[in-house]
This record gives sequence, structure tokens and C-alpha cells, in this order.
Amino acid sequence: MARLNLQGMGVALITPFRSDKSIDFDALARLLEYQIKNGIDYLVVLGTTAETPALTPDERREVRDFVAARVAGRVPLVLGCGGNCTAAVVEELRSVPADTYSAILSVVPYYNKPSQEGIYQHYAAIAKASPLPVVLYNVPGRTGVNMAAETTLRLAADFPDKIIAIKEASGNINQMDAIIKSKPEEFMVISGDDGITFPLITLGAVGVISVIGNAFPREFSKMVRLTLEGDYDRARAIHHRFTELFSLLFVDGNPAGVKCVLNAMGYIENELRLPLVPTRITTYEKIRRVLDAL
Repeated sequence: MARLNLQGMGVALITPFRSDKSIDFDALARLLEYQIKNGIDYLVVLGTTAETPALTPDERREVRDFVAARVAGRVPLVLGCGGNCTAAVVEELRSVPADTYSAILSVVPYYNKPSQEGIYQHYAAIAKASPLPVVLYNVPGRTGVNMAAETTLRLAADFPDKIIAIKEASGNINQMDAIIKSKPEEFMVISGDDGITFPLITLGAVGVISVIGNAFPREFSKMVRLTLEGDYDRARAIHHRFTELFSLLFVDGNPAGVKCVLNAMGYIENELRLPLVPTRITTYEKIRRVLDAL
């Protein structure tokens, strides 16, 4: 079997809600078609941006199966499957639909604050249990613990056929560069932060798992492809068009910002589930001004 290629732009898919907080599957279907028609490379389902902690187990299965049925193999699908109880993650992996999903994305265990050895053993257990390739996800701003470059490289070396990539969202360019410099040839480093995707690809990353791509799939995937092709001047111009929006999307938390944008574009209702709430009206107005300019 050919090794999964996650080069380009993956989109960290949101979960649309109606005003009664139920999942809006009609809006989700429209959003999926919008993504695919505008040239995304793959989708990440039930990640952080999907408000997964606020979904019930039944709802997560519904979203997982709905997306797989609607996409119908047109782009690869990566499924979020992580947690801070290793045994529970391993058990969840038993029900992963390996016929419709191409890989899992698994976050560094949060809240527990494990040691580097604990992180390594957590992922070793996942690698041994997973029916699909594994993408590591390092996001210390959310988890409370950073996976060091040495731990990432150790996992990549010890499980070359199973642990195939890392979504790096540490914000530490030096750490990311150290991984890129010393990684096995086929191991992929993927940006987990839209704002640093351009410079990170110039260092050797293969692309991004994007939040802004929910709203601007055509434009942002073009920027990614131009950078991968070495057309830095044209890529940089697109990157700079979105500079202000990068910060606005996260000033009131994710996915509040991108849901605000999608609402302004007419795709979804501006609804989140507690403890998340929509952007402040001042942020909404700033986003509308940026959208008008774009």
C-alpha cells in the first residue's frame, strides 16, 4: 500500500450548530462541498476546531459517518482520536472506520502533564493499536505540555510505518526546524498554525492543517501550493493579505473566529456550544471590515 501523502492544505473542519445547539447537518453538507470544490487536499474531522469536547459520543459518531458518506472518497479524511487516558484512546481505536478514513490525528495528552517518557509511551501504545497511520499533534498552548523535538524524532524513528507525521502547533520555530532537520526522510511536518505556514514550508514542512481554510479554501490552498513550488513572491503576497485575519480569528478563541467569518459569508449560523461563545461584537465588526477588503 502506498504511503499516505498529506502534502498541501488539510482543513480542520468546524461543526455547524443551529440556534437550538443541535448539529446543522445541512450546513455541514454545504461546507463539505464548498471545501472540495475549492481544491483542498484533505479534511481533518473531529479535531479541536470541531468543538469535539462539546459533542456527545453519539454525535461524534454521527459526524464521523456523515462526513465519510458525503465525501465518498473524493479527498482523504483524517479522524481526530485522542485523549488523556491512553487506555481509553486505545479502546476508541477499535471502532475507527479504517475503510473510510486514511489516518488518525492524536493530540498530546492534556491536563495530566506527562513527562516526555510518558508522552512517548502514550503514542507507542497508540501506534501499536491503531489500524491507521498516526499523525502526532503537539499544541502546548492547549494541552499544558510540550512534546520536545527529541520525543517526536524518537517516535518517528521507532514507528516509521505507523507514525507518519506531526501537526506542530508549538509556535516554536526553532523546535519545528530541529524536527525537520533531523527527521526520517518520509516523516512529514505539518504546520498547525495558519500564520506561520508560509515560513514553515520554506524550512521544509509539507503543508498545513488549517482553520482559515474553512472559509478561504481556494485562496489559502493556493498559497500553500505556491510555497511548495518555490514561488515565494506570489505566495508571500497571499500570506500578507490574510495577516490581519490570522490574529482576528483567534482573539476570542477558536473556532469562534472562523465561525464568525463563515456566518458573515452566509454558510452557517453563528452558534457555538458552551463553554465557547461567539466573538465579541467589536471583533465581529473588525472581521466584517477585513472581509469587505478581501
